[in-house]
Amino acid sequence: MRYLVTARVKPGRAEPLAQAIDAGTLGRGSVAGGEYLRDMEAARELADGRVQWVEVCFCPTPLAEERAYWEEYFDLEKVQDAHARSRCRDLNGDEPWGCVDCDCSARLEARLATRGRPFRRCRRG
Repeated sequence: MRYLVTARVKPGRAEPLAQAIDAGTLGRGSVAGGEYLRDMEAARELADGRVQWVEVCFCPTPLAEERAYWEEYFDLEKVQDAHARSRCRDLNGDEPWGCVDCDCSARLEARLATRGRPFRRCRRG
């Protein structure tokens, strides 16, 4: 399933987050692998300081695996379905792990890309 995540960087955690992204260690040890770095490449920072990204997660509970890694740096404000669950080929059993190469949230991701500014760029000043 794909989720739209809305979060805020915790006070004092912006620099450690930037270092983890730059070093490629963000999410190290997680089964999600490079998903964390991909998420941060596509993440957008909104005018009010919130950060949004679309995350792929196969856990029965949204972000069950990823939550501990994200909460080291972010206060997760909202995690919501990024598209209709009824159309999710992974969830309905049509295509196990189908979310990996699915474009089900392409429209959402394209719209998100027009909001705010790239999160990585604004962290670099």
